[in-house]
Amino acid sequence: MGLSALSPWNLLQLFCGLVMLIAGAELLVLCAVRMAANLKVRPLLVGLTVVALGSSAPQMTVSLQAAFNDTPDIAVGSVIGSNIFNILVTLGLSALIIPLRVSRQLVRLDIPLMIIASGLVYGLALTTQFNRLAGAILLVGLLCYLGLLLRQSRHSGHHPVSHDLPRTSWLHNVLLMLIALVLLGAAGHLLLGAAVEVATELGLSERIIGLTIIAVSTSLPELATSLIAAFRGQREIAVGNVIGSNVFNLLGVLGITALLAPEPLSVSPNALDFDLPVMLGVAVLCLPVFYTGYRVTRAEGLLFLGLYLAYALHVVSFTTGMPLANKLEHLMLFYILPALLVFLLFSTLRAWRRQH
Repeated sequence: MGLSALSPWNLLQLFCGLVMLIAGAELLVLCAVRMAANLKVRPLLVGLTVVALGSSAPQMTVSLQAAFNDTPDIAVGSVIGSNIFNILVTLGLSALIIPLRVSRQLVRLDIPLMIIASGLVYGLALTTQFNRLAGAILLVGLLCYLGLLLRQSRHSGHHPVSHDLPRTSWLHNVLLMLIALVLLGAAGHLLLGAAVEVATELGLSERIIGLTIIAVSTSLPELATSLIAAFRGQREIAVGNVIGSNVFNLLGVLGITALLAPEPLSVSPNALDFDLPVMLGVAVLCLPVFYTGYRVTRAEGLLFLGLYLAYALHVVSFTTGMPLANKLEHLMLFYILPALLVFLLFSTLRAWRRQH
């Protein structure tokens, strides 16, 4: 049944989507580096703003379509799943290519703000729905975040322009960036359409489709952009893209969707009990990992990927009623997570002593 779900049209969609995704990501990273050079700011700032907002565009489209189609599990679940995927898979794979440098600004400002945004969404979700008031609160949070980034850029000083880059006009650079964003958006739409058709034929629930298939599909622009940035050695863009995308997903995508949706977005009990705590925990996990040496090593990248594999197995096995779900939950709660917590506390304390 799984093979029959892959029709020739699905395969064509997947192929075209992947080609457009790679081309759009390559062009977006190049434009981001040129824009940082023209503005004489660090590539991190461009990664946190322009690149992050652009690569999150497919997520915004999907969440709005799901809200107007009366499928709130997809609208909310895809944001939760996308944020988990961005950190554990995108950063994990990028770190495997090249250990990622993490700036002090990310540790001191952006990651704590991502944790606060995750906590805010979790707190609002405890009411079991995102109404227009919740949407307005999230959008105010996004404006505050962008204001802090603008203030940070003014106090960070100018950075020298790289002489390795060809000189391009502002208009040329903006047009190329718009083309890159269109390619990424169209690629996300094609990949999403193929994934949903396959998942529907396989009989998966809305929650599973939102948390896995759609979350992964809408995160592919972030994944492609960060991987291309890592290959090019632009490690600040690779990390900044993930952190900025996660903040924008939480405050911008959920905020705008809740504000424009015809009905409040309901939050499923399973999302409250498991998925939202995992999303918050993954955001918190970034702080000690990034603080120890201000980098993400290949070993930590493998750790991230292993955690995502365990999460995905739990979600699928729980939804399908497999006995593996209870065993995985017991293993994670009583063995893996305590051991990980002790290791991170030890590493953080050692890093703090070394820096002081």
